[in-house]
Parts: sequence; structure tokens; C-alpha cells
Amino acid sequence: MSKITDPIADMLTRIRNAYRAKKSKVDIPSSKLKKQIAGMFLQNGYLKNLVEVEDNKQNLLRLYLKYDSGNKSVISGLVRISKCGLRIYAGGADLKKMSRDIGICVISTSRGLLTNKEALAQRIGGEVICKIW
Repeated sequence: MSKITDPIADMLTRIRNAYRAKKSKVDIPSSKLKKQIAGMFLQNGYLKNLVEVEDNKQNLLRLYLKYDSGNKSVISGLVRISKCGLRIYAGGADLKKMSRDIGICVISTSRGLLTNKEALAQRIGGEVICKIW
């Protein structure tokens, strides 16, 4: 069994693979950061539901994927921006450009995780974790 070096990239890959395979749900090993990111996806309408499932090791996050009436996924793209080897940070001008794009970016700021629009409204920058559209 290999050790996962980037758990956020693993989470995004599991979600991406599940919606491409037309699965109704996907299970991900739980952590506080993953729960916050999934909560942001839920708040912005990219997931149907989010449930934490107890198990004997590490709890699991069960994400219920959302599809439209034509059985097409609501998520059309999901990308990890800042990686372990290359951290990407965004300031005010960068956040203005991101706010014009479709979808949301998850930004890790000094005030916690925020979407790019929330960070722009609060006038703070941070590390760009991922983008979903």
C-alpha cells in the first residue's frame, strides 16, 4: 500500500473519477480540511449531500454527487492549483481575475478557507487550493 503525499489531490481525483463513471456517491478518508472543502462544494451547489460515516480507523466523508435532468454532472471540471512542489498564491488583482471566471476557487487564507469571491470581498489573499466549475 502506497503512502499518499497529497491528500487534497487524492480527494479531487476520487471526485473526478466518480462523476466521470456516473457514480451516485464517493467515499473519501476524512480530515478537517477535506470536510471544509467538501462543505464549500456543497454550499455552492456542486454536491447533493455530504455525510460523515464512522468506521474503526479514520472516518469517511461520503459525498453524494449531483447530476442534472439529462444525467450530466453538475461538475464539469475540477483542478488542483497549488501543489506540494509549487505553491500558488493570489492577491487582490489575481482574485479580481478569478472572480470573472466560471466556477469557484478555494483559497486558504489567514481567516480560514474562503471562495475567491469571499476573499475578494474581505480584501485578503492566500494560497489557491483548487478550482471547480
